Order: sequence, then structure tokens, then C-alpha cells
Amino acid sequence: MRTHDKHVLMCTGPRCTENGAEAEAMFKQLGQAIDACEGLRAKRTRTHCFAVCKEGPIVAVYPDGTWYRKVDASAIQRIVSEHLRDGHPVAPLIFHQLGIGDVEPKDEA
Repeated sequence: MRTHDKHVLMCTGPRCTENGAEAEAMFKQLGQAIDACEGLRAKRTRTHCFAVCKEGPIVAVYPDGTWYRKVDASAIQRIVSEHLRDGHPVAPLIFHQLGIGDVEPKDEA
């Protein structure tokens, strides 16, 4: 197993997207984005339902406890570069934070 500081869990359905197909495609893109970021110490794991299916695909980053919803290709790039690489969670995409609960995204200026 690769050495890692962050563990990224991603729901691949089957209910968050039709038969999980879109979620599975996003999981593959997540792997490519992590691998393309040299020196990044992140591990990804495919999961099943996080029980918030209408908000999927869901990505949870630990040990931070940051949950992102409705993850698409653009969100994956931001999560990898801003959160995993630079250490700054992507506030507009967060909907749940460990220790805080559900979070209302702030508008970016």
C-alpha cells in the first residue's frame, strides 16, 4: 500500500448515479488526478452507499472529515489540487464536516 497522509473515499453507487456508471467514471478520474500530482500522498478507496444518494457522487477526505457532494470532473480537479495537494478544503463544494455537521456552502467572490 502506498504511503499516504490523506484517505479519499468515493461512493460509486449504484444509486447516486444511474447504475453507478458516472460515479465509477469519476472514481477513475480521481485516480488519474492523484497519480498526475507528483509527490501527493493520497490513497483512494471505492465505497458503496454513504446514504445521501441524491447528492452523489460523494467524496470524503480523511483524516480531515470533509465530505463533498455532486462530484464531477471539475470538482475532482479542485479537490485534488486545492485540498489534497495544497491543504485548503474547497469550501463551496463541502456539505458535511466532521465535528461540525452539515455545512452551507459560502459563495465565492
